[in-house]
Amino acid sequence: MIEVKNLTKVYGNNTAVSNLTFTIQSGQIYGFLGPNGAGKTTAMNIITGCLAATSGTVTISGYDIFEDADKAKKLIGYLPEEPPLYPDMTPYEYLYFVARAKRVPRGDIISKIDDVMTVTGIHSVSDRLIKNLSKGYRQRVGIAQALIGDPEIIILDEPTVGLDPKQIIEIRELIRSLGENHTVILSSHILSEVRALCDDIMIISRGKLVACDTPENLERLFSGTTTIELTVKAKEEEVRNALSDILSIVDIEYSRVEDTDRAEVIITAEGKDDITEEIFYAFCDMRRPILRMEKMHASLEDVFVELTSAKDGAGIYAKRQADAEFERQLWEDVEEPEDTSDKQEIEGEGEGEEL
Repeated sequence: MIEVKNLTKVYGNNTAVSNLTFTIQSGQIYGFLGPNGAGKTTAMNIITGCLAATSGTVTISGYDIFEDADKAKKLIGYLPEEPPLYPDMTPYEYLYFVARAKRVPRGDIISKIDDVMTVTGIHSVSDRLIKNLSKGYRQRVGIAQALIGDPEIIILDEPTVGLDPKQIIEIRELIRSLGENHTVILSSHILSEVRALCDDIMIISRGKLVACDTPENLERLFSGTTTIELTVKAKEEEVRNALSDILSIVDIEYSRVEDTDRAEVIITAEGKDDITEEIFYAFCDMRRPILRMEKMHASLEDVFVELTSAKDGAGIYAKRQADAEFERQLWEDVEEPEDTSDKQEIEGEGEGEEL
């Protein structure tokens, strides 16, 4: 659907986007993440044809965004970080103008405007001047203009900025529904939002793509150790004895809660295996109650910080992938021992017989 190759954008001595290469498949929701100044907005503006590139190519369903701009742009609906609104128009007037600019057939314009107003919830303000609308409603009008013309690709740069909690939930549901029939690229600083909505995540840092993977796989790759927090009724010696047979535990921090019979325990374990059940039964055997047990693992926030803080985030991600593949190959190479019981029985059938 979208293919970006060796995309570079240079402003004087500053390289905003450096040799960016990736492919976006149709029918999925992609998260586009990066710290401020990483090059996300520049990349989005180039992909949508709003900004020229210094070098590299962008193709939309086979159409070059620079050479076949008209055909490529018809496939894209774009909401920039600052919605391109005309404050002295009403939402209806503005959407009519956008529909004409996108060459929507005249006979379809009114029904198309009604459709996008319904999904974005702006019917009630359709006749008010945009400059008199709240920021949340202006954002909704911006999303509505991106949907005009039924584009195959929807690109949204910070679509929930300025919305109240109820509106955020509604817009998230809208984005989720759009993903059923469109390819969606979503830029957001709310990582929980990206985690909940996106099928794949692209992380960009210093103008370069450092990772592209599913949220689940990113968290799995970076969860080298597991931390488990416990609140138990037990003494330190009892805690250490209970956990001594769990081999993957590498560290135990014990602290007594003042003026109580409770203790706080932080357990650090290697690997990705879930040992919470072993911990539960270990304390059951000692008849010491666990009052609270919480498993902590690498979150998307942790992954984001590690990859974007490092000088070579792409190298770190590649190493994590290589380590995971090496571990997978090791398990595949472990063969089950051959069952020789039948063979031994056959070989021993004639023993002791007279010839």
